[in-house]
Formats: sequence, C-alpha cells, structure tokens
Amino acid sequence: MVTFPPCKINLGLRILSKRPDGYHDVETCFYPVPWTDILEIIPTQSFSFTCTGIPIPEASMMENLCVKAYRLLQRDFIISDVQMHLHKILPMGAGLGGGSSDAASVLVMINKLFKLNLSNDQLKFYAAQLGSDCAFFIENKPMTGSGRGEILTESTVSMKGKFLVLVKPEIHVSTADAYAMVKPARPNERLNEVLSLPVKEWRDRLINDFECSVFQKYPEVASIKNSLYNAGATYASMSGSGSSVFGIFEEPVALRNSFPQAVYWSGTL
Repeated sequence: MVTFPPCKINLGLRILSKRPDGYHDVETCFYPVPWTDILEIIPTQSFSFTCTGIPIPEASMMENLCVKAYRLLQRDFIISDVQMHLHKILPMGAGLGGGSSDAASVLVMINKLFKLNLSNDQLKFYAAQLGSDCAFFIENKPMTGSGRGEILTESTVSMKGKFLVLVKPEIHVSTADAYAMVKPARPNERLNEVLSLPVKEWRDRLINDFECSVFQKYPEVASIKNSLYNAGATYASMSGSGSSVFGIFEEPVALRNSFPQAVYWSGTL
C-alpha cells in the first residue's frame, strides 16, 4: 500500500498560556497543502524501516515517528511485522508537520491493512500521543486546533483556487527553543473572527506569535516574508515555529529564482 502524506501551514498561531504539564495552550488553524512525502507499507516476515530522499540521521531512524506510530498500534493489536519505506521530500525543521503527517499516515494505513476498524476519533487518540499536530493529518482538512493543538474543530475557512508559495531557507528552528522565546498572552481577537475576514485583511490581524522571536534571531526568515509581500502576496506568514514561510497569491507567480538557496514549492490549493 502506498500513500502520499501531505504537509500543512498554520493560519495564525497564538500561544495563549503555559500549561502545568510543560506544554502550551495554543490557538491555530491547520490548513492542508498538497506537497507530499511518499510512504509504502507492506506486510512481511520481519520488521524494517528504510528511507530515501532527504537524509535522516542514522541515529534517528528507529526513533522515527513512523516507527513509533507502528509500535503504538502493535502494543494494542495483534498485527504482523511490516516493511516501511519512506521517501522523504518534505523538509524537516520547517514548521510544516511533515513528520507528524508521515506518522498519521502509518496509523491510517495499518488500520486499513489489518482491518482494525478504528474510527477517525480513535485514530486521532493514537495520533495525539505522537505529536501535537499529528491528529490533524488523520482527516487532512482545515481544522482549528486548541489545547496543545490536538483538540480539533472543523474550520469553514477555504483558500480553494488560491496560489501558494512555500519557501524553506537553510535554517532549522528548534520547536523547543521557539517556545522558550515566546511570552504567552491572550489576543484581543479570536482566531475564527479573523479567519472570517477576506484574506486581504489578514495581514496585520492574523498573527503567528513565533515570528517576533524567530525573526529577531534569524533575520533571513523575516526577509523572505517581506519578499513575498513585495512580490504581491495577499498574505504571508511563517508556518508553525518555522523556518518555512508561505505566501498566498491570487494568481500564479514564478518566484523560484528569488530564493535560490532555499527549498521551494508552489501550487494551487
């Protein structure tokens, strides 16, 4: 069985408060993007996990979220060994949720392969144990996320027909470091109120709280956002804790040559 785990962008990301468990309460909108990895799972006699594409450090191979997702289900269900092969295309340390998407795809595929008959809610329960944004990828449609990001509510926001540009510079932003640099606060406007506005009104109202500290430490990331606005983006923002930056355009644009040192993707949503 082969599937194509997509990535996501965050439309707004507010850090509301620090939790007693060490995590943070957030408010965000996860929006799916059709830029994908490739994942194959085949039942076999002995377990293996291999990877091509973007290199994954050898020490991280057996700690990969794909492996953890499989082991999580194996703990509760009688399932045979599998051979998993991941062709990694989505950049890591990008704020795009690629690893979480891969893990969610493993849960969905194992559920189908071994006829476990788990509902989407049950799959989300397992996914939430793997990462704060992992549950979103079970259904892969626009969702507002609260709590750690794992409490999901379907969103009515739509960017169908909009043109998206994603730029990932050669910068890795540690999620833990990004959170450490943010001061939690309650915003004056709720996320859904801002998302209900036309995209052209999002610029100064749809905020990613990580931008202030990340831009200060990595001015190159801020420069990408400014370049997207200068190229005509209706809205631009960093995704997640970075370092990817996206721009939403009304019409297709060709900006690859503007970011020669970065990983670049563009397409219609």
